[in-house]
Amino acid sequence: MSTTATQTTTITSSSSSSYPAPLVVADDDAANDKAFQSVARGNRSGTLKLRGIPTFTDAVAKRQWMKEHMAAAFRFFGKRGYGEGISGHISMRDPMLKDHFWMNPFAKHFSSIKASDLVLVDADGYVTEGGAQMPINEAGFMIHSEIHKARPDVIAAAHTHSIHGKTWSSFGKPIEMLTQDACNLYGKVGLYEDHGGIALAQEEGEQIARALGEDNIACILQNHGLLTVGRTVDEAAFLFFSLDQACHTQLLAEAAAANGIPKRIITHEVAQYTADVAQNHHNFYTEFQPEYELIVEETNGRVLE
Repeated sequence: MSTTATQTTTITSSSSSSYPAPLVVADDDAANDKAFQSVARGNRSGTLKLRGIPTFTDAVAKRQWMKEHMAAAFRFFGKRGYGEGISGHISMRDPMLKDHFWMNPFAKHFSSIKASDLVLVDADGYVTEGGAQMPINEAGFMIHSEIHKARPDVIAAAHTHSIHGKTWSSFGKPIEMLTQDACNLYGKVGLYEDHGGIALAQEEGEQIARALGEDNIACILQNHGLLTVGRTVDEAAFLFFSLDQACHTQLLAEAAAANGIPKRIITHEVAQYTADVAQNHHNFYTEFQPEYELIVEETNGRVLE
């Protein structure tokens, strides 16, 4: 098969949900994405390729697949200790009802969320039929609804009050390119410097959306926490982890620098070169797949229910 040939993979349901069978997933876009394929090496004939983000032929199956990955993202956040009381949320645009999105139920621990626990809300933030019948976080809706309005390209947005993220946010400064991993985010991180308290007003959500900007993939919310977005919930989850790790690294480096050890910042040229390879939707999606597969294994598939 040539590198430009259409490639399809037939898969069956990965959960107890009732999928149309067979479920056909086309991966032409990923197979032909040279930047994405450049990060791995296959066979000499060029037919062994990275799979990337699947493209579904059935909207119902796509919705279920998205919910399963969203539930796994919450479980991952729980493992990382990103939860704090009722704070923190992920939103995901519904593939069938474009003005609706999915959110986590109010006051349910990230580590216990299953696909069936997710709540479907309308454009005004009211819980609708089709998902779990539980309330959602009001502040979460105020932030996420404005992001989805301002950024049609954003499928998922993640925000929590992770300890390293919110600690670094108190400086009101962007992260520096201290490590190769930080370059995942190079040139794509906004900064919201006007913390207005709990986001219970639409204006606060609008301001956060403006600070995120038109094409950034993340935003540091001063005195608040971190926010990341993606074309998949997998991408938003991995970017949140990557930004939180960068904040942790920054805090450690600042402590060392305060004791006279100079920092060495990655140059613009090297950071941009690294970002040009890393900042790919298929790549960020793939970065999360080891965590997704581990969570499915650890829960014996219960996260998918």
